[in-house]
Amino acid sequence: MSMLTLASAPEDATALESAEAHHARLAGELAGRVQMLLTAVDRDPIAAEKIHAGLVSFCDRSLLAHAAAEEAALYPAAHGMPEARLLIESLIGEHRCLTSLVATLRSSAGPADAAADARALQVLFEEHVAKENGFVLPLLAMTPEVSLAALLADMHHRLANDTDDKNAQEDQDIEEVQDMREGQAEETGGCGGVCGCGGAEEIVEPELDVREVPHALRHATVFGALDAVPAGTAMVLIAPHDPLPLLAQIEQRSPGAFAVEYLERGPEAWRLRLSHR
Repeated sequence: MSMLTLASAPEDATALESAEAHHARLAGELAGRVQMLLTAVDRDPIAAEKIHAGLVSFCDRSLLAHAAAEEAALYPAAHGMPEARLLIESLIGEHRCLTSLVATLRSSAGPADAAADARALQVLFEEHVAKENGFVLPLLAMTPEVSLAALLADMHHRLANDTDDKNAQEDQDIEEVQDMREGQAEETGGCGGVCGCGGAEEIVEPELDVREVPHALRHATVFGALDAVPAGTAMVLIAPHDPLPLLAQIEQRSPGAFAVEYLERGPEAWRLRLSHR
């Protein structure tokens, strides 16, 4: 069934498709960051601290801001429809759960303690947006008295007004973690005390295997993971094919930021090292 069949107006069909794509980007970026945290906890606990801080900042800046904008601009229109009222109230409750999970992440004693909550956050958010994509957005798009395009424009306006403050806070958080990591390296001779040797420890690069990631989320998952790779380190990407279009998007998104080295070229998998310069 086409988007035009689901929507009462062409602009609402376009808005529906755009909203679903935005949800896919958010879910993918969250999945990438969570995966990087899960792998770094075991392989490089010091790097995991920065990934943990970046994950919390991403949640504040993107996930929770998105939820707040939905409640202010999108949910009231759906709540006024009898067939959607109970679902909207349930989704608002899920927003409270998301907020609670992010608070738990923020106050965690360390990345290892945060790993389970991060995974729970990912699962809940993916289920949450599936409900919105499967029922709330199509219902609004099909209702002639409602302009989904106008509602989403209001959402985007609210999000844009909130972006600058969130970005400034994220930069401050990441700088604090970087300072902490540098201080630990100076005190322990380079390894942050992880190995107890007093010298440099070989870092095992985290791997992101996207072969089982749904195609709609795959690129966003990689972008989220790359956002969590500290400068001077690298991650290994495992893909089901030669990801040339993805590499072009990475270069367009962050010109010159990542060096690419092929470790394996099929036929079952392509393995690439992406080094953050």
